[in-house]
Amino acid sequence: MTGSDAGRPVTMRDVAAAAGVSVATVSHVVNDKPGARIGPETRRRVQAAVADLGYRPNAMAQNLVRGGSKFIGLVADAIATTPFAGQIIHGAQDEAWRHGYVLLVANTEGNDAAEKEALAMMLEHKVRGVIYSTWYHRRVELPPTLTESDHVLVNCFATDPGVRAVIPDEIGGGRTAAQLAIDAGHRRIGFVNTTTASPARDGRLIGYRDALKAAGLPVDERLIMDTRPDQEGGYAVVPALLERGVTAVCCHNDRVAMGVYDGLRERGVGVPDDLAVIGFDNQEVIAAHLRPPLSTVALPHYELGAAGVRVLLGLDDTAVTGIVSIPCPPVRRASA
Repeated sequence: MTGSDAGRPVTMRDVAAAAGVSVATVSHVVNDKPGARIGPETRRRVQAAVADLGYRPNAMAQNLVRGGSKFIGLVADAIATTPFAGQIIHGAQDEAWRHGYVLLVANTEGNDAAEKEALAMMLEHKVRGVIYSTWYHRRVELPPTLTESDHVLVNCFATDPGVRAVIPDEIGGGRTAAQLAIDAGHRRIGFVNTTTASPARDGRLIGYRDALKAAGLPVDERLIMDTRPDQEGGYAVVPALLERGVTAVCCHNDRVAMGVYDGLRERGVGVPDDLAVIGFDNQEVIAAHLRPPLSTVALPHYELGAAGVRVLLGLDDTAVTGIVSIPCPPVRRASA
């Protein structure tokens, strides 16, 4: 048989499926990659599938093999459609361009089949490596195909040994948030955390505790409260904040802070004169437009993307753990 469905050009994926091997194996055979460990029977099956399907190697791909690919892949679950997290793509794109590379972006919306197709396409284009990113910081399971290329995780991490990852410094961010309140003279500082398990939930609380201890302030467990990580959650926790006499509160994110604003306004409590409010994330559509504008801590999405490219290209060293932590800077406005 020759060709493919409805006259569609035959791809490496078609050959790989016919031969029962990976796209990477087909690429090694077709391009006769030196040093590739491929058994004679596997090589024969690939060559037979190439002949049967009438596959013609892509000239651009062959040139890339000979001259070195100038593509870097970026596979994301949803960051391309998430405004503030989309800065990851912006940072990676700028950094790739700075070093003479072009970024190939695939947004999978968390669909496993789309992710598999995207990674296969990038292997077919002989990318220099792949940035694998998620829109919120979390642990991920590595897709098997990802390990067929050089790769770096961004805004996520894996427990597999030797996997490099670039993540936000959640502990440092929590410390920074509390320090904003401490620097403003507050001594009874609350912390509103999320009920959702995550590195952000754990890390920011550790940083808050560290900052209070470093300032010689007691850590009062009654001032640490959990709520939903949204505007309604912030609104719901206001009575407890007032009843426990806090003069400042660090919120898990800017949406929670917005809900705190709502609850305080209803009760005639002024921000920051009566109670200072500090957010986290620096979502511009929220933080910059509240009244008064919200003091917060930024998630460094642009820097995460840029650092991911640098780590992939070997321009930035990683720690022994393979983890690079990017600082979360303060954004001082008028609420603290």
